[in-house]
Amino acid sequence: MLDRYNSTAEEPLKNARNAAAGAIRNLDPKVTEKRCPEILFYNVNYAENGGFNSQIEIFDFLKKNGFKTFDFLRVCENLDEVKSAIDEIEVGRRKIDVLTDGAVIKLNSVKQREELGYTDKFPRWAAAYKFEAEEAETTLKDVRWQVGRTGKLTPLGIVEPVELAGATVSKATLNNYGDVLRKRVKKGGKVLIRRSNEVIPEILGATDENGEPIEKIKVCPYCKTPVTEIGANLFCPNENCRPRVIGKLENFASKDGMNVDGFSEKTAGALYDEYGVENFSDLYSLDKAKLTSLEGFKDKKAENLLSAIERSKTVELSNFIFALGIDGVGKKTAADLAKRLKTLDGFFAADEDQLAAIQDVGEITSKSIANYFKNDKNKAEIEKLLSLGVVVNGAVEIEHGSFSGEKVVLTGSLSSFTRSEAAKLIEARGGEILSSVGKSTTLVVAGEAAGSKLDKAKKLGVAV
Repeated sequence: MLDRYNSTAEEPLKNARNAAAGAIRNLDPKVTEKRCPEILFYNVNYAENGGFNSQIEIFDFLKKNGFKTFDFLRVCENLDEVKSAIDEIEVGRRKIDVLTDGAVIKLNSVKQREELGYTDKFPRWAAAYKFEAEEAETTLKDVRWQVGRTGKLTPLGIVEPVELAGATVSKATLNNYGDVLRKRVKKGGKVLIRRSNEVIPEILGATDENGEPIEKIKVCPYCKTPVTEIGANLFCPNENCRPRVIGKLENFASKDGMNVDGFSEKTAGALYDEYGVENFSDLYSLDKAKLTSLEGFKDKKAENLLSAIERSKTVELSNFIFALGIDGVGKKTAADLAKRLKTLDGFFAADEDQLAAIQDVGEITSKSIANYFKNDKNKAEIEKLLSLGVVVNGAVEIEHGSFSGEKVVLTGSLSSFTRSEAAKLIEARGGEILSSVGKSTTLVVAGEAAGSKLDKAKKLGVAV
């Protein structure tokens, strides 16, 4: 498709990934149509009447119903056959007009997938195999230091543009100043670049001794505040540093935070530059006149953003805690903390020992959380958010819920809910959802075509 488009395009595109992303984001459907985007299907996430028994059945269903699938599918009986299939893809990917950076190996049996379940982020029944990344030599022209919302300074290498894995690479990451020294990179010297997973370019190291040594910066390149060194990293301690503020606002409005649809890094930057918006509470004082004065904001876009900000005023406790951007507190930790501490007041009252006792919350993170809620400035900001109409729904008290104390496994197709919907209802009533049936399971909720989990529950005498 990319070759076909480029054969007649006024401005040829360098790679399919960028072409597809640009087609999806483009607001002119005629431009999108010219790029001939396609979507290939690999899975069916939900099906009534029992679902499917295997990946093969899923593919057959997709093809039968007119969905496009990729031609390559192999059922392997052993590890040698898996390796052979991967080798086949490795050779064949060079001849097709589709960017291919690896292969996915899945269990064919859906029942076996259910038995293995998931970690917090990934299925235990699938693995991704990545092909060796392409490498190229180029010249390191300069190093720029980027500031994240926590103040961490990360060096970014500016390199002489080089073609790598179908893209023109002009920037590449270096982790910290220690990484710069360890890889012996210098301004003006030759470096080896690798595009990991054909997405993120990184500098592997120097290939000659030429160039000018890179000095460790002493002040933040944005606000000129003297930097501090903590462990292997450098930090800007100025909380009002522009990139820190923009990153903080973007995280606050993100999907896992307050979920302000339509709020972006660009919007955060424009609001900071134009009106000095730097606190979370400032977002709830915006009006249409301020937004429409920003570049790219017409009436409709401004109205949509204001509506999204208004909707965000009612938020779950776990989302609110994530939105605050406390060091070390990601989505899962925020959810675990909310379950244990129950309310916003619970966070203010918790000390370091209580926090450290919560699973997966270590000493450093517990100290970070406790210090955040002791800070007078943070207290005042949270109080202001509440005064502006933000309502934080505390975690449901589970002691007296109808599923209190139950460790529940869901299996099969439920008649009135998807399994994820049912899981939320059970958790809201005090139950804990497990991915597989075991000795600790107290209840199995079984729908149609429940399969092996139901069989195991019966063997173990678990209530169904």
